Amino acid sequence: MTRPRKELVCINNTPFYHITSRCVRRTFLCGFDKHSGRNYEHRRQWIVNRIRLLSSIFTIDICAYAVMSNHYHLTLKLNPEEAKNWSTDEVIQRWLNIYKGPKIVQRYQAGESLTNEENITLKNTVREWRRRLTALDWFMKCLNEPIARAANKEDQCTGHFWQARYKSQSLPTTEAVLSCMAYVDLNPVRAGIADTPETSNYTSIRERIAPKFDLSIAVAEQVSQGALNVFSCKLKPLLPLSTSTTDSALHCIDIELIHYLELLDWTGRSIRKDKRGYISEYNLPILKRLSIKQESWLLNTSSFELRHPKIFVTQNRKPARTDVQQSQHSTARFAT
Repeated sequence: MTRPRKELVCINNTPFYHITSRCVRRTFLCGFDKHSGRNYEHRRQWIVNRIRLLSSIFTIDICAYAVMSNHYHLTLKLNPEEAKNWSTDEVIQRWLNIYKGPKIVQRYQAGESLTNEENITLKNTVREWRRRLTALDWFMKCLNEPIARAANKEDQCTGHFWQARYKSQSLPTTEAVLSCMAYVDLNPVRAGIADTPETSNYTSIRERIAPKFDLSIAVAEQVSQGALNVFSCKLKPLLPLSTSTTDSALHCIDIELIHYLELLDWTGRSIRKDKRGYISEYNLPILKRLSIKQESWLLNTSSFELRHPKIFVTQNRKPARTDVQQSQHSTARFAT
């Protein structure tokens, strides 16, 4: 029997979670369907765009992602404390990126005076919105529902698009987080659709190596699908990887990006040759394949946010970091 979501997701135990969601149909979520002859590859970008925009609206960071043919993987970090410092106006602004607010909120934004009862109602509404913007279940609802509607419209059909509810798995240690990230980033290699991590499209490792997320195109796409009203937030990058003493453990994962690339490459090479996910021993090490120099790499990755300024598009919608020593005694298992 399935367990209540509140028992599976507890921020007091760990803020890190592995999420998977699968398509229920024979026709793929993404990729080429041999039966119908149709190509759904473009849907991969739908999901990438959606998770990046939602991450910027919610207090949820993206550690890793991989969009496969009939499912996707996410490694997420929940940051509910971030919302405590938001003003009433900021909570309203973030929520109205996705949903149309009630009239009382519209009147508040227009500067109209409200009665005591209306102010209480507004306060309760904002409190609930603040909670939702930190919640994993609302993040997944805002991610999966618009994708399902867009896919159903494209397929000219109705009914369920996703297979049951999404699956979540807690990652209580640093080892669990890193092993899950490596598992997610190596998924296309394991599935045989990419030879190496850096050549796998629609993955976080590809984005970390060569950031090229087009914010204006992503927002325009979401608005045209009716999944977004406006995007008034600053685009949030993937959760940084760093061991710098100037970085807070709350805002990064405790490993340098270059070391993570080496770990990922080593993991792929350690898999048996006859198993999926094996990276050929004849390939050069990943840093040499990418011709990476540490100085230029740090410069490029540190300036990523400067490439994505705020963008506003509107349209009316239709009716505690875990002790590393403890991680040595923990393991994480993941379902393909």
